Amino acid sequence: MFPTKTYQQRRKKLQSQVKSGLLLIMGNEDVGMNYAANTYHFRQDSNFLYFFGIDKQGFAGVIDLEEGTETLFGNDFTIDDVVWMGAQPSVKELAAQVGVEKTAPYSDLEKTLKKAKEAGREIHYLPPYRHGNMFKLSDWLDIPVGQLKEKASVEFIQAVVAQRSYKTAEEVLELHNACTISAAMHFATMQAAAPGKTEANLVGIVEGIASSAGAGLAYPVILTTDGQTLHNHFHGNVLKEGDLVLGDFGAESQKHYAGDLTRTYPVGKKFTERQKDIYNLVLKMQTYALNALKPGVPYRDVHLLAAKKMTEGLKELGLMKGDADEAVAAGAHALFFPHGLGHMMGLDVHDMEDLGEDHVGYSDTIKRSKQFGTAYLRLGRELEQGFVITVEPGIYFIPELIDKWKSEKQFANFINYDKVESYKDFGGVRIEDDVLITKRGFSILGKTVPKVLEDVENVRAGI
Repeated sequence: MFPTKTYQQRRKKLQSQVKSGLLLIMGNEDVGMNYAANTYHFRQDSNFLYFFGIDKQGFAGVIDLEEGTETLFGNDFTIDDVVWMGAQPSVKELAAQVGVEKTAPYSDLEKTLKKAKEAGREIHYLPPYRHGNMFKLSDWLDIPVGQLKEKASVEFIQAVVAQRSYKTAEEVLELHNACTISAAMHFATMQAAAPGKTEANLVGIVEGIASSAGAGLAYPVILTTDGQTLHNHFHGNVLKEGDLVLGDFGAESQKHYAGDLTRTYPVGKKFTERQKDIYNLVLKMQTYALNALKPGVPYRDVHLLAAKKMTEGLKELGLMKGDADEAVAAGAHALFFPHGLGHMMGLDVHDMEDLGEDHVGYSDTIKRSKQFGTAYLRLGRELEQGFVITVEPGIYFIPELIDKWKSEKQFANFINYDKVESYKDFGGVRIEDDVLITKRGFSILGKTVPKVLEDVENVRAGI
């Protein structure tokens, strides 16, 4: 946990941002994998962690804005629990650690909410994503499960986003630590890759380093020679000379802050000439994007800048043609760069995505594009000091997308499909770093992982 005052200050600020009613923040429960007692790894709700800090199952917090009270709902562990789990702190002891004076049994939560509802008081809750919490809220608040998300409190969501978007010094330190562990994971796999090994061999290294650091994974590992599939969690391929390995993974710190890095490198000791062309172009995209970062700049504009630099580079390689600005405006670049440049990061790898991307990544003046590719940009709003974001351009050759666009003659004035056909076996390249937006620019978090082409080849050669 952070110091007690951290959680007290967070809740105090929250109380000043919502007018009236009850603020309900649900913690998570264990979820069974194949039967109730054999559970998935427990992960506490990030909003509950942020405001109440308790990393245990079966808790919820309520802030009564009129009374000015904070109540932690939970049950003390029984001797049966202790036999299996060891000695556990009481609810009152946990509450004291995060500065909450009032506690109550978990069963009282339903009574508290129903009493407030009968009195006509507003109960603010955040959009649930775990089915257990959905069923509880539906029963307690008399809202059909299918309507819970749309009836979640926008005022509450906006108040949470307004706090969690700006990372404090203690949060930045956690993120830096997570990124440093992530860097070790990436460096180790970059060293270990070799023809004949499987993707799963490298995934084992990733998971081992995360565990040995007392951390976990911030999200399921993406490590693949099929880099054209953006979120590829299959790890059964055998590495072959001439392949590229795309690794996108990150550690989660003990306080649950995320790292999210991506590197791409050859299975052999050297990139091929064709791979060099694409790799250096992606690195150029990232360099231009990083140099454009500072408070006040819309991240949407940085995304489009990276897309333009890619288009110019692909023109030089004969894969695209025509005016680069016109090609990007039309959306032709998305054949090769179909995802967004990056996203917010913090307690969640896609920070606060459970609250709705449009609340987190957009604003009253900057709205989400409806254009294929650009619409996937999770962050478009103006950057501000204290934001932590990812910068992750990529270039991909997706055979199915190429075939579809070619058959439909989409953007034939911008795309040289004859040349693109020869790249359908290429895969993909992505390079990603995690960045803190500072007063005048940016700072990359974590230990440096090689990304300049020559440096990557030196690692692969054991130099």
